[in-house]
Amino acid sequence: MDNDLRGVAKLFLRLGVTAFGGPAAHIAMMRQEVVEKRKWMTEQHFLDLVGATNLIPGPNSTEMAIHIGRERAGWKGLIVAGLCFILPAVCITAVFAWLYKQYGQLPEVQPFVYGIKPAIIAVVLAAVYPLAKKSLKTFELGIIGTVVLALSLLHFNEIYLMFGAGIFALALASIKKRDTAKGFFPFTLLQLSKTALLPATNVNLFWIFLKIGAILYGSGYVLFAFLDTELVSTGLLSRQQLIDAIAVGQFTPGPVFSSVTFIGYQINGWPGAIVSTVGIFLPSFVFVALLNPLVKRMRDSTLFSVFLDAVNVASIAIIIAVCYTMGKDSMNDWRTILIAIGSILLAFGYKNINTAWVVLGGSIAGYVLALV
Repeated sequence: MDNDLRGVAKLFLRLGVTAFGGPAAHIAMMRQEVVEKRKWMTEQHFLDLVGATNLIPGPNSTEMAIHIGRERAGWKGLIVAGLCFILPAVCITAVFAWLYKQYGQLPEVQPFVYGIKPAIIAVVLAAVYPLAKKSLKTFELGIIGTVVLALSLLHFNEIYLMFGAGIFALALASIKKRDTAKGFFPFTLLQLSKTALLPATNVNLFWIFLKIGAILYGSGYVLFAFLDTELVSTGLLSRQQLIDAIAVGQFTPGPVFSSVTFIGYQINGWPGAIVSTVGIFLPSFVFVALLNPLVKRMRDSTLFSVFLDAVNVASIAIIIAVCYTMGKDSMNDWRTILIAIGSILLAFGYKNINTAWVVLGGSIAGYVLALV
C-alpha cells in the first residue's frame, strides 16, 4: 500500500470511530483534517466538493469521504476511504443490533449523549465560518444565502433550495450577460414509490435499501421517514424498532445511514444486516465515481461555476439552519449552554485542536454536569 493510500485509510478509519453528530459535524472534521492540517486540497475545492455532494442522492459525509479518497489516492482511494469511514459505524451498530435482539433493549447511554450535541454545534460553526467567508464572493450570493437560510428554517426541502439557488444564480448571470444559460438541465428529481408488502428475504431487503440509497436526498431524518413507509407500514419492522434504530444512529459515530445495519439484523439476522448495509451505501460509491471527474470541469466552466457558487452558498446556509435547529432542541438548560460556550471557545480559540477532543470533552462534561 503506497503512502497516499495508507494516509487515506488511517484518516478515515479514525474519523469512522470518532466522528459523532451527523453529516455537518463529519464534514467539519474532514475539513480540519484535509484542508487545515494535511493541506490535501484548497478551501475552495473542498467547498466545491461539499456543493457537489449536495447535488446527488445519498449520505453527504460518506460521499465527501469517497471524494477525498479519490482526490488523494485515485480509484483505490475512493474505495478505501469510503469503506474505512463506513465500517467502524457498521460494526458498532451491529453489536448494538445483536444486544437489542438478545435483551430487547439498548444500553443506557443518555448521560454521555447529553453533552455531545452542544459540542457538535461548536465544531460545525467553527468549520462553517471560514467556508462561509470563502463562499460569499458577491452581494448577490449573500442575498441568495440569506433567502435559503430563511426558507430552510421554514422547513423547505433541501434539494429544492440548492437547485433553486443554482438556477436563480444562472438566471441572474444570463440577465447580466443578456444571454441564455443554454444546455443546462438540472438533475431529475425522483420520488420513492411505496413498496408493496414483501416477504423479509435478503433479495427484497437489498432492493429496498438500494432504491433508498439511490434516490434519497436530505438528512438521516429523511431516511427514517422513508423507512417508515417502506418497512413499518408494510409490517417488516415495528415502529418501536425504527425508533430504537434512530437512537443507535444518533449515539454511534460515523454515518447515520449505518442504522440500516441495525434494521437489517432485526428483520433477517446477519445476512439481512449485510445486504441492507451494502444496498444503502453502494449507490454513493457509484455516484461519486461518476461525479468526481466533473467537479473541476464545473469550476472551469463559466456557466457551471456560477451554478456551483450558488449551490455552495445554499449548502452553507442549510448547515447553519441545521445548527440552529440542533441548538434549539439540545440547549435547553444552563448545563448544555455552558458546554456549548466552552466548546465554541475551544473550537474557535484553538483552530488546530482535533475536533474529536471537543466532542469527547462535551460528552464527559455532559455526564459530569448531569450528576450535579
